[in-house]
Amino acid sequence: MNCCTPAETTALKEIVDEPKIEIRAKCSQCAGASRYVTKKTMLLMLKPELFKQITDGQYYYCANPDCGIVYFPETQKTIFYTNHLRVRVGTKEKEEPKPLCYCFGFDESDFRDEISRTGKAVISGRIAVLLKAGMCACETRNPSGACCLGDITKTVKRLQSELKLLG
Repeated sequence: MNCCTPAETTALKEIVDEPKIEIRAKCSQCAGASRYVTKKTMLLMLKPELFKQITDGQYYYCANPDCGIVYFPETQKTIFYTNHLRVRVGTKEKEEPKPLCYCFGFDESDFRDEISRTGKAVISGRIAVLLKAGMCACETRNPSGACCLGDITKTVKRLQSELKLLG
């Protein structure tokens, strides 16, 4: 399944009986942009001892890299932070390794090394080919529950810019 197409993302939500609401909420701590995340994604990411704290209602993923909150509900009662997850949240990490592609195991240093050697990020193309072949599992492997290509594109642009300034 190519988890990065809207039709298949919608189908996945129907399979797990999640509401298909696309409302974006603001994080209670930073008021930053947030997106809907399924409870299935949360269960796969959170440490098992925290499962009982998940309440009814819709949850959101806080995308702000400077905010420690990862998941929060509409009600803002039960909030989950980066230290509550089994994996590192790459977009929120300040130290290496900063995971970028959870499906295929690439982190920011892989992109930095490649760009410094070649000036390009060929890894992005390799990931895109694998996605097109239906080999991703973003909804279950990425804490955001979404495709990593957007974060990868932003990171590649930032790294290319940083390396030009250094060179």
